[in-house]
Amino acid sequence: MMNSAQKTSSGRIKPNLSMPQIINMSMGFLGIQMAFGLQNGNASRILANLGADVHELSWFWLVAPVTGLIVQPIIGHMGDNTWSPLGRRKPYFLIGAVLCALGLVLLPNAATVTHLFAANALLLAVLFLAMMDASVNIAMEPFRALVGDMLPKHQGTLGFSVQTILIGIGAVVGSYIPGILTSMGVSNEAPEGFVANNVIYSFYVGAGILLLTILYTVFTTKEYSPEEFAAFEDGKEAPQEPSKFADIFKDFAGIPSQMKKLGAVQFFSWFALFTMWVFTTSALATHHFGLSPEDTHSKAFNNAGDLTGKLFGMYNLWAIPFAFLLTPIAKMIGKKQTHALALLCGGLGLISMYFIKDTNLLWISMIGLGFAWASILAMPYAMLIEVIPQRKMGVYMGIFNFFIVVPQIINGLFGGPIVSNFFGNRAIDYIVVGGVCMLIGAVVTMIFVKSEDETPKEIEGEIKQVHF
Repeated sequence: MMNSAQKTSSGRIKPNLSMPQIINMSMGFLGIQMAFGLQNGNASRILANLGADVHELSWFWLVAPVTGLIVQPIIGHMGDNTWSPLGRRKPYFLIGAVLCALGLVLLPNAATVTHLFAANALLLAVLFLAMMDASVNIAMEPFRALVGDMLPKHQGTLGFSVQTILIGIGAVVGSYIPGILTSMGVSNEAPEGFVANNVIYSFYVGAGILLLTILYTVFTTKEYSPEEFAAFEDGKEAPQEPSKFADIFKDFAGIPSQMKKLGAVQFFSWFALFTMWVFTTSALATHHFGLSPEDTHSKAFNNAGDLTGKLFGMYNLWAIPFAFLLTPIAKMIGKKQTHALALLCGGLGLISMYFIKDTNLLWISMIGLGFAWASILAMPYAMLIEVIPQRKMGVYMGIFNFFIVVPQIINGLFGGPIVSNFFGNRAIDYIVVGGVCMLIGAVVTMIFVKSEDETPKEIEGEIKQVHF
């Protein structure tokens, strides 16, 4: 499946992959992001249906970043040191997909399971959410590392941009399915203590598509052998001594300076994203629909939940064309400038939700968020793979996830009390805070992140590859 590798004075370099090959190796991300989109658009709604108050939502959402903090570095380290007949990364995202599909089936049915086992529905929902999050992290990290494994560095932006396009497609489908089912006559009203049928059936569809797309990548992508990786390491053999989990801490202590600077940018970016995912439904219900913060069961509240899914689908939809534009924009103005511009647009998009009262016009806010989301999923990783060693690709991708999950944990601990005690449970004000954080991320990018010089030849190679 590979093009013949070129030779250098120090050894072989990775061959360019064709666009179909890059799509094949990233297709599973479509299913993963569909599951992620369903979770992001509906988890707060499900928890509210099962009795969670608005100030508690961010605490329950802590499940996602905590599991990511633990799981991703471990999976990355294990993947770096795994050589199986199935491959290096594929065993992990296959296992993660199966577990995630099971979580998609169980999460919206927590109330039903409660009656079978005489348990607390809200507690079970949180446990199923934890299961989903852990399995998504098991599946997601290997896909990031796979781009670093398979592509030469000058194709990195292209590889992550293709992932972003597929992520956008999956998230759009996942975000819109509940609303589509509602338009087909499936009820979106939830009896007290239960979840609406349109949400339940949407999660079933997501589970099926997740498994199909992961299997597609497994059967269409062949990973490099250990011998090939050794040849790509500038002609040097990879270390042969047995690896230990303690090595993760050594790797963390030795992270490159550029990675730390990108981590600071990630902190502000993901603080803003977590704010949006957790509090948009409540913000729309109170600020745009005029409901009280205590209303979490009415038809109007569930309409706000459907609108949240549609808006999340919109920013993912806008991310698709922006993902195509990332490489040419980076050619013109540079990677860090591209990312800073995207974060600026995303911050303004979040802040504008406060001022746009007509729900039919909120799609305007999603344009800037789509640009930001496309860049967040691609540009930091494209800059990162330039400074990390090949044999440590998985563990450093996992460690880089620390800079994503830590701001979410901090936000999860303090976001709910801030909304309750400072904003009177009016979550729209906290959405504005998230927008300001994204603007800070843009400033940090411009001031601290180092620009990597790219030769015209490298950029030209990326541009040629971006066309189907």
